[in-house]
Formats: sequence, C-alpha cells, structure tokens
Amino acid sequence: MRIGISGGGNTVERSTEQAIEAESAKFSSLWYAGAIGGDPLVQMALAGRATTSIELGTSVLQTYPCHPMLQANRIKAVASAIGRPVTLGIGPSHQMVIERMGYSYEHVGRHVEDYVKALTEQLGDETPVLVAALGPKLLEIAGRLANGTILWMANAQAVRSHVAPRIAAAADSAQRPQPRIVAGLPVAVHDDVGEARSAAGEQFAGYGTLPNYQRILAHGGVASPAEAAIVGPEDEVTRQIEELFDVGATDVWAAPFPVGEDRTGSRRRTRQLLSELASRG
Repeated sequence: MRIGISGGGNTVERSTEQAIEAESAKFSSLWYAGAIGGDPLVQMALAGRATTSIELGTSVLQTYPCHPMLQANRIKAVASAIGRPVTLGIGPSHQMVIERMGYSYEHVGRHVEDYVKALTEQLGDETPVLVAALGPKLLEIAGRLANGTILWMANAQAVRSHVAPRIAAAADSAQRPQPRIVAGLPVAVHDDVGEARSAAGEQFAGYGTLPNYQRILAHGGVASPAEAAIVGPEDEVTRQIEELFDVGATDVWAAPFPVGEDRTGSRRRTRQLLSELASRG
C-alpha cells in the first residue's frame, strides 16, 4: 500500500529526523502543509538531502500569492538540491482566506486552470503536479491537465461517488494516464471509537466551518471532520484504509492525531499500524 504521513516539524532538525524515520519505516511519502516552517520547501530540501527515495510533496501551496513561474522555479530548485523529483500539490485555498489577502475569488476555476497550464508548461515532465480538488470543476482540471489530486477530508464514500468518477473521466477524455488520487484523512488507532471521534472533533473542527470542506463531507455522507476521521482498533483502521484503495485512491496520506492522556503513546500506536500497512508494498 502507498501510505504516506504528514511531514514537517517544529524545527528543521526534527523535520529531518522525521524524514529519516519515515523512510526507515517504509512510508511511501511525506506531505508538507503550506505553512510548515513558514515555507515547507525549506524543510523538504533538508529532508530530501537526508533521505534517498521517500516521496516529498506539498499539501498544498496556495496559488494566488505566488506566480506560477516563481512556483515552478522554487520547486525545481528543491528537486535540484536533493537530486530527485518532488511532488507539487497546489490549490486555490478558501474564499475567505484569499479575499483577506486582497485577491478576487470570483473566477476560481478559471484561475486554477490558467495556473496549472502555466505551471506545467514550465515544469514539463520533471515534477508531478497534484491539484487540491474537491469540487467538480477542479477535479476536471486535475484529471485533464495535472497528474491527479490531493484530497483532505474526503472519505471512502466521497472518493467512490464523487472524486474518482470525475477525475478519471477527465483524464480519459484528455487521453492522459490514470490520475493519482491521494486521500488525506486524520487517523487514530484507539479502542474507544467515541473518545477518538471526540478528540478528532476538537482537533479538526475548523475544517467543518469552511464551505469547500462542508461540501466534500456531504459527498461522504457525514456532517463533520470527526465523522470523516479514520478511527478504531487496528483491525477497523486497517479495514477503512483498505476501503479507500478499493474505491479508487492510489495513495493514502494519513495524519495521525493523539487520543487520550498519553499523546505520545497514542501517536506511536497509530504510526506502528500505518508502518506495518505501508510495508506490505
């Protein structure tokens, strides 16, 4: 199974250690949020020089504040520094965030399409590009122009009924290869499912207030991030992760979160199971 985890640490030293540990644990990838360390590409470059094969990707970099030519040059510089390709996940973020910066969000679909076209023209085949696509228009763009999509809060039902059919159809009509679908979800291995969902509700509640996430949660038949999270004992978490692959995900980006008083032990238990699943290949 292609299973990756969230990348980045409070310091560059810890981030580098984490990358080494993740590669040793057979994780396929590390995904760096746009705000990690102020600029995730710095930590990615250092992590990449300390590892040999683990995929490093962004999840995601905002499009509006960065010209596509600059974005392409930045990602090519990281790839050159580490001696292997990195994966560029990009997205338009959310209306309230972008308008607060002074940009218009009115024609977001057109903006993303123009951005991806310009970006891929600069990158050629050197760098895989994934679009953070939750709605129909962006899924169509991701399938037609990019290498796939990187998701957040899309459970198995949302992938099966909404994401996979749309992105696959777009890629097929453009005669492009089968697109990647990187499904990102919070994960906690914990015996008390109710306690785990309560912890997820506290830690990820903010996502439930954003319209883009509200829509993808609705496609998944759930009303909140707590309900979308993958939680339960080992066998149940394994079943839910396997289901994601069964319905069309090519990769799972797991974001372990702690439950209960022993936060370190909770994370360790979750990471151990994810490592075992990733080692299956």
